Formats: sequence, structure tokens, C-alpha cells
Amino acid sequence: MAHKVNSKKSPLVISFTSGKGGVGKTNISTNLAYIFGSRGFNTLLLDADLGLGNVDVLLGITPKYNVFHLLSHQKKLHEVIYKTDYNFSILPAPSGLTDFVRLTPGQKLEFLDALDPLEDELDIFLVDTGAGINDNVLYFNMASQYRIIILTPEPTSLTDGYALIKVLHQMHKINDFFIIVNLCKDLNEAKNVFKRLYVACDKFLNGVSLSLLGYVSRDKNVTEAVKLQIPFCMKFPNTKACKNLNTVASNILTLKNNETNIDGNIKFFWKKLLFNSI
Repeated sequence: MAHKVNSKKSPLVISFTSGKGGVGKTNISTNLAYIFGSRGFNTLLLDADLGLGNVDVLLGITPKYNVFHLLSHQKKLHEVIYKTDYNFSILPAPSGLTDFVRLTPGQKLEFLDALDPLEDELDIFLVDTGAGINDNVLYFNMASQYRIIILTPEPTSLTDGYALIKVLHQMHKINDFFIIVNLCKDLNEAKNVFKRLYVACDKFLNGVSLSLLGYVSRDKNVTEAVKLQIPFCMKFPNTKACKNLNTVASNILTLKNNETNIDGNIKFFWKKLLFNSI
């Protein structure tokens, strides 16, 4: 029997983001989409790294249309959404195009308008942003209900993750962030990474709230699945990394029961939140 987030449709909208590339952000968001879909949730993954999209590459698929065709009014939303063989759908991004590397104010509003019909159809909407602090990354994080920062034990990941949180907090009044630590030896290492970020935010960013959602173990099977272009939780469901990510997925689903963590009264993409930024 398919699960539902709640009886009254109101999808979870979650961004996955990072201060630097190479932390496994897209792999985590893709496998979480697979997990949620396998649990019966109607799940859509948006590849929001416009211009350098690679969710399709990770899945070994070649969608005919992408966000470019949507924003250039060549195709409608239902024509661009691609249903995968992995129990979830994707909204692909173009790769190698510069047209949408920085969305204009008009394109931002058009994009939100185009997504409106999904509100009554989806249970979970995952947004895989680009890395860094460019305008599109900030935009998609601001438009999401929850923001998940992906870190690794590398010092540069921690520094750049802090920088992203600082910009979102100081420039756009975002206070609540959730953390997943990837490529860890164990839970203790994940907690140590989280603690370092927590201490820095507590000292320098007044009002920021951080929560550790979980971690994902360093696992050679993950690398093997990437080479095969198959979600690692499908190919290797009994590995520690997949079990870690299933725990993360369960923790994410509990967010819906804690409305105090939502910035404002967001239901889907809360357009008013963006008016000051565009």
C-alpha cells in the first residue's frame, strides 16, 4: 500500500546543497528519491544544477527534454518530467548550456508558476542544487521548505558548507539547516564533523539552528554503483551505506510532524519568500 505524507496533499520540498562539489550530493539525493519511491511516495527529483545537470548521467538515462525546454516555452511540464525505472521521476537539467546558469527574476517566477500543478500530485519533491553560493543555489534553497547541507570530513567541505549557511542566514534570513555527513568511517566521525560546524555557527551566526539527520558510510559499493549508473541502494541494498541512507530517509519523514522547523508557513514553493531576492 502506498504511503502518504499526510491526508491533505502538501508535499515535502527539500533541497540538497553543499558549499563545494564532490561531496556526493547528487548521489545522496538520487538514492533518497529511490528510497522514498520504493516506500510508495510519489517522488520527483529536480536537477537544479542548471547548465551542469548530471542526475540523468548518474542514472544512465537520456531524457529527451529538460528544464531548458520548459523555460523556453517549447514544452509543458508534463512533457519534461521523466519517469525513471526506479520508482521516482526526475525533472532534468540541461548540461553545457549557459542560458540558465543565472535565472532572471522573470524566469524565477515563471519556474515557480510552472511547478504549481505538482502541489496536488506529489508527496515529496527533492531539489538537487548546484554547489557553492551562486544565485541559483541560493534561489532554490530559499524556495525549499527544508534545506539539507551535505558535508564530508574534509576541511574544505566544512569551510564551504559554513560559508553557504552564512550567506543564506545573513542575506536571506534562513535559520534552520539539516546536515548529512557523507563518506564517514562511522557515526563518531560524523558527530565530530557536525560538532565542528555547530560550534562555528553557534559562535559567529546568532540564531542558526543545525540538526544532524544522519551519515553515510564510505563504501566501495557506492563507487561501483556509480560506474554502473544504478542507484546504489537498488544495486547493493544490504550495504552499510544503504542502511545509513534508509535511516536518513526515515528521519526526513519525521520533519513533516514538526512544523516548528518550517520557515514561515510554507506549503509548497512559497513565492513571497523570494520577492525580496529577485
